Amino acid sequence: MAVASTDIRVGYLRLKEPKLVISVLDAPPPDDGVAGALVATNDNNTTGKFIDQKFYLDEIIMEPGSDPASTTDKLASSGASYIVSDLPAGMLLKVADAAAKKGMLVFNAGAMDDSLREEDCRSNVFHTAPTRSMLADGLAQYLVWKQWRNWFLISGSHDNDKLWADALKRAAQRFGATIVEERVFEDRGTSRQTDSGNVQIQREIPVFTQEAADHDVVVAADESEVFATYLPYRTWVARPVAGSAGLVPSSWHPSHEQWGAKQIQNRFAKTTGRRMNSRDMQAWTAVRAIGEAATRTNSADPAKISAFIKDPGFSIAAFKGQRVTFRPWNWQLRQPVLLSDARNVVSVSPQEGFLHQVSDLDTLGVDQPETRCKLQ
Repeated sequence: MAVASTDIRVGYLRLKEPKLVISVLDAPPPDDGVAGALVATNDNNTTGKFIDQKFYLDEIIMEPGSDPASTTDKLASSGASYIVSDLPAGMLLKVADAAAKKGMLVFNAGAMDDSLREEDCRSNVFHTAPTRSMLADGLAQYLVWKQWRNWFLISGSHDNDKLWADALKRAAQRFGATIVEERVFEDRGTSRQTDSGNVQIQREIPVFTQEAADHDVVVAADESEVFATYLPYRTWVARPVAGSAGLVPSSWHPSHEQWGAKQIQNRFAKTTGRRMNSRDMQAWTAVRAIGEAATRTNSADPAKISAFIKDPGFSIAAFKGQRVTFRPWNWQLRQPVLLSDARNVVSVSPQEGFLHQVSDLDTLGVDQPETRCKLQ
């Protein structure tokens, strides 16, 4: 007599929102993020078939202004007990609160806001996306290691740019760098691609960066992608660029192939026809965490899977040199930060010499003595 399989259904939520980019080469693929979740679902099923577990992925693309709570209820009604979220912070919190009422677990694979792991933390939310502070600390460690301690910080004028700038300022103070000058690049809403665009940019950027205090590196905080890509090779003084352009910190990079990453890159490319990016990897890690816990516990019960993931012994092989674990004070995934240019990985943080009494990965982001998270 055939044994009935155990179905494990994961919902994937993302927002239908066009992303403006400076270069057409930076436009995100249509399956950005969800492709990683799909590959992880296939990986889970490869293992799950031996213990009669079947994993399913249900993608919902939400319209701006739609109700996250009702969408969460819809997923619960369809049998999903887990949600991978690639939503902005405000929407994620509404999903998390609605999911808690249904006994569902949420995995944040997109939002980098530190507040989600601090004053707005939730006990049913695991974070596989890094925080801005983790990325900033990873970049700062390398710049300090290079003795590029004097930073000229250029920030964008949007709210998310300011959050990124705040994280960079915190990192500078934490690791002994000095922001010698800060300027704000106002977004005036002008066309990014015109016949005269290159000429205009070639004139504007040098003047904008002229007469800055003496610095070792230009650090850009431009999550909105308004100006940072224009900085390399155009600054008034010849200096390297880091942050939102030049040397960029991230959780993953399409060129990364160390520590067995070539295996996941090849598997991902075979499935999707492209290379894996950060959002793909963050979603992959979220779905794999569910699959690993389900396999180890031989259960689809969210309570059992949550308890297993929260156990200090739980870890995931994430192809970045060491197994990654969740921080018990806010359920943020500890993970190395890759520092890359447009084509290659330049370095990986934590850098040599930046030590911690528990885990060197805890030198990246808000550490336990600093946290404001009070898990309920």
